[in-house]
Amino acid sequence: MIQQLRIYEIFENNKAAFHARFRDHAARIMTGRYGFKFASMWETKFGDRTEFVYLLEWPDEATKTAQWAAFMADPEWAEIKRVTHAEHGPMVGQIEDRLLAQVDYSPARGRSLLLG
Repeated sequence: MIQQLRIYEIFENNKAAFHARFRDHAARIMTGRYGFKFASMWETKFGDRTEFVYLLEWPDEATKTAQWAAFMADPEWAEIKRVTHAEHGPMVGQIEDRLLAQVDYSPARGRSLLLG
């Protein structure tokens, strides 16, 4: 089991539209079609930058890679991005993607971080 941390720079002028798009479309497609498992999601400020952060859990790196490729090629997602970009402008700046490896003394070592 591995965890993936994603950090998106988002913009104050269209932050509500970004959250609506992620909540109503991206998360729906990711979980419903491609088996993404979200541990949690956050919004944070880093200096003057607003960020949307989420943590995913995967059974292994090969599954993560395959499911991300499938999601990024999804025609519905591509159309949603095209329409929302046309309406609201760029919604995401820099994206950071990190694969997290638990250390041997982690309290959660070998356990799922998913709630429920």
